[in-house]
Amino acid sequence: MRAVIAAAAVAFLLSLLGTPLLAKLMNRLKAGQPIRDELALKSNEGKRGTPTMGGLAFILATVIAYVVGHFALHGLPEGQLGQVGPTVTGLVLLGVFVFCGAIGFVDDYMKVVLKSSAGLSAKGKLLGQLLVGTTFGVVAMYYPSSNGETVGSTKISFIKDISWLDVTKVGAVILFVLMVMFMSNAVNLADGMDGLATGASIVVTGAYAIIGYWQYQHWCADTKGYAADLNAYCYSVRDPLEVAMIAAAICAACVGFLWSNTSPAKIIMGDAGALGLGGLMAAFAMATRTSLLLPIIGFLFVISLMSVVIQVISFRTRGKRVFRMSPIHYHFELGGWPEVNVVVRLWIVAAASVAIGLGLFYGDFLQNVT
Repeated sequence: MRAVIAAAAVAFLLSLLGTPLLAKLMNRLKAGQPIRDELALKSNEGKRGTPTMGGLAFILATVIAYVVGHFALHGLPEGQLGQVGPTVTGLVLLGVFVFCGAIGFVDDYMKVVLKSSAGLSAKGKLLGQLLVGTTFGVVAMYYPSSNGETVGSTKISFIKDISWLDVTKVGAVILFVLMVMFMSNAVNLADGMDGLATGASIVVTGAYAIIGYWQYQHWCADTKGYAADLNAYCYSVRDPLEVAMIAAAICAACVGFLWSNTSPAKIIMGDAGALGLGGLMAAFAMATRTSLLLPIIGFLFVISLMSVVIQVISFRTRGKRVFRMSPIHYHFELGGWPEVNVVVRLWIVAAASVAIGLGLFYGDFLQNVT
């Protein structure tokens, strides 16, 4: 537990103190956010030129916090703790986070330095996400621990692996790639109003910190699904403490970032932050064996992406729009809601969906221990 607390505390302080410094640096470099003409909404008035690439602050804070968290573990016996040093699980989670963030950084750099308002092309982003998802999906599936457990599973999962839904290792890698693509772009689309994506990410990553630590507390000693005690229900996962530590770190880092990102935002997370966060959420779902639970926990991001898909399909097939504008937060703003109201109400939606997801997770546990 001390490693989780240490990582969270360090990530929060680094992000809280580092984000304003990054904002000043971006201002000096004139790395301001360009606003497309079609997004000339009331909420975007005055935002043109706001420093972007803020995601670099919480990405760096999380990586440093992970290292500090392992110093906190130093000297403890491995045993049920698992591997004390850095693990393949940590490599996969942080690798997806950093490299998806790197794709976003390229996009942000093209926008603010090369003055290309479109940034990296959609095909370029998808190709980058494909490469990242495939690389770390292969690592997750083909590099087992000493007891044979891998970061990912060949089975599709909900609360735990569904035993009869085996998709093989290749299928599992493909599924992970799709999850990374979906969530990266979903979080990116939700990042359209001050604090919206950051606040929603806090509750989602916080949920995975809880799930990871709960799995660590009820970790299978024999990796077969049940511990030696017949009354004990446990989880067959790899390095759940790593998941809890990284999830707590990014959750706390986002809290620190929100201090500067809330309305009126002093800095915007940009694609560097949004793509990194989305990829990390997909990695959390894979590592905790909760792939089909992710759409519930991350429901706000799902509806953001789906609102765009529905809008495009409707306009191309019927010539009519379903929403006033997509993603859906702009629909509410054009309906007369002030930006702050839209953000807070969608935070409530995000929190409610996380509560439902955690309720399902804990309900499964109660059902199996009674």
